[in-house]
Amino acid sequence: RQDKSLSIEEQYGPAHDVTFTDGSLLGQITGANSATVNSLHAQGVNSLADGLIVEATAHDGLIEGYRVDGAKALALAVQWHPEWQAENDPVSQGIFRYLGDAARKKMEN
Repeated sequence: RQDKSLSIEEQYGPAHDVTFTDGSLLGQITGANSATVNSLHAQGVNSLADGLIVEATAHDGLIEGYRVDGAKALALAVQWHPEWQAENDPVSQGIFRYLGDAARKKMEN
């Protein structure tokens, strides 16, 4: 949970590792197998509905990323804040590069 007595840098700082599922979109777009992410949430994803695919998990098995299977547009969710200091994080840069590419592709169609 977010501790408001800490500085914003401490609140949004690296908190734990996540592992990308083999063959995941996150792995493909970031070129990584894992990432160290921040964590400010009081709730997490334990299981997914039909049609959703796990993209990343924490060491305790909590689902940290998922996507919509067969989505016609970008449908990727993560349980951390990749926007925080993205300019210093290659994994975040990969996510936002993919988001930008998807938006440009959608505009072309």
